[in-house]
Amino acid sequence: MTVLQRSGAEFLGTFWLVFGGCGSAVLAAAFPEVGIGLLGVSLAFGLTVLTMAYAIGHVSGCHLNPAVTIGLWAGGRFSASDIPAYVIAQVLGAVAAAAMLYTIASGGPDYSGGLASNGFAEHSPGQYTMMAALLIEVLLTAFFLFIIMGATDGRAPVGFAPLAIGLGLALIHLISIPVTNTSVNPARSTGPALIEGGVALNQLWLFWVAPIVGGVIGGVIYKMLGSEKPPIEGEAAS
Repeated sequence: MTVLQRSGAEFLGTFWLVFGGCGSAVLAAAFPEVGIGLLGVSLAFGLTVLTMAYAIGHVSGCHLNPAVTIGLWAGGRFSASDIPAYVIAQVLGAVAAAAMLYTIASGGPDYSGGLASNGFAEHSPGQYTMMAALLIEVLLTAFFLFIIMGATDGRAPVGFAPLAIGLGLALIHLISIPVTNTSVNPARSTGPALIEGGVALNQLWLFWVAPIVGGVIGGVIYKMLGSEKPPIEGEAAS
């Protein structure tokens, strides 16, 4: 596959992630009778990744997230030369999805603004501090990378990686929606922030810094702990 084909798949996959995940929060959650709630939104994000992993995992690896791309590079699984193309495609896909979601949502009579953007302090769903937001985004992104690298390891059970990754992302959302509305993905944060503007855009820096730091940590830790080491000379292989 050429880098253009792979980055095109990343554009579409990230579009689906943001439109499906944020769309569940903006459109479905607006109707209490639907009963989607925290669990429903969390599952929606997990399902977007799960479905796209099967659709484009064999094309681009289905990163859909600059922190994942950079984390996989830190873990020795991705080429540095392809990072710019992937990240640009992911951000453009997220922005396109947020713009489409805004166009649809604003056509409803009860739309009051907002695209499930991420934030801290006054923009946090639970009014959590900047430090709390920073810590949870670093921690959860690190574990997300650890899950991704483990599930896609050649020694892992074949065919189950999308399920593990999708469920992992759903759990991450269950934990952190009250804190930051859950990012762990700079592209996912950028799309809604650019359309919303205001405080969401002012706080966007944290949702680039924290996930990327976490992604690098997770990638490096799995590389240290999960990589096979050659047997010591003269030692029988187990």
